[in-house]
Amino acid sequence: MNPIFEKLAQMRIVPVIVINDVSKAVPLAKALCDGGLPCAEVTFRTAGAADAIRAMTEAFPEMLVGAGTILTPAQADEAIAAGAKFLVSPGLNPDVVRHVQSKGVPMLPGICTPSELEQGLALGLEMLKFFPAEAAGGVNMLKALSAPYGTMKFMPTGGLTPSNVNDYLSIKNVMACGGSWMVKDELIAAGDFAKITELTKEAMALAKK
Repeated sequence: MNPIFEKLAQMRIVPVIVINDVSKAVPLAKALCDGGLPCAEVTFRTAGAADAIRAMTEAFPEMLVGAGTILTPAQADEAIAAGAKFLVSPGLNPDVVRHVQSKGVPMLPGICTPSELEQGLALGLEMLKFFPAEAAGGVNMLKALSAPYGTMKFMPTGGLTPSNVNDYLSIKNVMACGGSWMVKDELIAAGDFAKITELTKEAMALAKK
């Protein structure tokens, strides 16, 4: 497995972050690190995403920072230039995947059907995002997908909470889970980084059960 994916598997939980205010990026990164989770997927849903990734990786070089919601080759290039170590997308666009592969950066495109999964296999991918996890059938759907495709690894994202994350993590082919409950928009906006650290510690304790 790719070394980056091995690191994600060690983390078990990947905080999925929307940053509207770049000045919050470094204190947020510190809050996650203080909570024992030096990892983040910064989504390209806001204009400051690349700047946030750059700020986080410069302040905490040991942190595993990736970029999410990558929809185009141009966004992929921007994220990689900012220091993103892995890229995530909500769907599987073969053109974007091939572009990212040409850059030597691991990518987790989103899938929720067997046909999309087979596209991933054809592209030589070894790990995929299962999205939107809860809306697409949840744990039962992911178990059903895993059965005939035993070599593929997954990172389910979408609707994961402290009450269901262990159900996903208990599936053999699930390497890590993406979640945003410990980095809610309102907590970031309020600058409540102590609460984020507290929730991150709780998430890590859950993941180790």
